[in-house]
Amino acid sequence: MGFLGRLLRLVILAFIGVMTVSAALAFQRKKDAPPPPDPAADEIDLAAIFEELDFKSEATAFRGGRVECWFGGGTLDLRGATLHPDGALLETQAVFGGGSILVPPDWVVETNVIGIGGAGDARGSDAPQAGPRLIVEGTAVFGGWGILTNEG
Repeated sequence: MGFLGRLLRLVILAFIGVMTVSAALAFQRKKDAPPPPDPAADEIDLAAIFEELDFKSEATAFRGGRVECWFGGGTLDLRGATLHPDGALLETQAVFGGGSILVPPDWVVETNVIGIGGAGDARGSDAPQAGPRLIVEGTAVFGGWGILTNEG
């Protein structure tokens, strides 16, 4: 087992190290996680850490906020919300997790998520191009977000 074997072992050990450090950070973050916001809140702060994310917004002027998933994931459902006329910024973080962000079909969504993973608008050419926009930005480490209109 020559060079490739040693390289493979090194990659596996590095991956295990990243997972271990991430899990320790997640346990610390879970202690400081905010309580779930009111579904009518125009700004949200959500954290799903070693658990499922399941939140449905009913905001009348959604401005954005934060959503984090550490070793967990699920759905952020914004289909019952109304986007603020100036748009919204949703800051995301996915560490060995992520999920779906469900939006109404008429929302314009721009994604700027970087890392080993990401975010993508699965609506493709059906997505509108003009109007107020939801900007999804943040980081993904072995995780990410899918922008959808329907669950699936």
